[in-house]
Amino acid sequence: MTGLRHIKRQRIHEAISTAAITLFLERGFGAVSVAEVAAAAEVSKPTLFKYFATKEDLVLHRIADHQGEAARVVRQRGPQEGPLDALERHFLAGLEQRDPVTGLNDHAEVLAYHHMVFSTPSLAARLFHYMAMDEEALAEALAEGADDLTAPLLAGEVLAVQRVLARRNWRRLAAGETAARVHPEAVRAARHAFALLRNGLGAAWAPGATEPR
Repeated sequence: MTGLRHIKRQRIHEAISTAAITLFLERGFGAVSVAEVAAAAEVSKPTLFKYFATKEDLVLHRIADHQGEAARVVRQRGPQEGPLDALERHFLAGLEQRDPVTGLNDHAEVLAYHHMVFSTPSLAARLFHYMAMDEEALAEALAEGADDLTAPLLAGEVLAVQRVLARRNWRRLAAGETAARVHPEAVRAARHAFALLRNGLGAAWAPGATEPR
């Protein structure tokens, strides 16, 4: 029975999410009420809020599905693999797989979804809430092999780098380039960014510094 209840909850969760994203992309986030989403998903408004705490979560749960991912990558890495190596490997794999989180996915709905998130202040603010939780989780994972100052500093830098890389990729796709065309440059940019993390970002401004090829 527990398994059946879980399946039912997952189906309701997905139905609400699908209805919400469809309506928001068609009419705009601000133009659709929570009551309209509930009606489209054929659930009551109180039921909707049992699954999603805020209207913004109706959108951002797709990103929340990756919650704690960086921390898991660090904890599940091989014994001979450093944290930055594991995180770089994971990000590069995401680029190869066109994971929307990397910004390198040119499906029309994905591009529209990212535009909605980045252009809606309340969604952007809620996104930072999720990012703060991710940063804390990553810092805890890194703290298992670093001091209590280095770990949060590195966690903040890693997630900032990934955010910048993803936004950079999305902007190029939004401007009309294809994921296939952008992919090689996205890989080079990611390798360069992680090299800067290893060497210290200040190294980029050292006399005679050049971008790695």
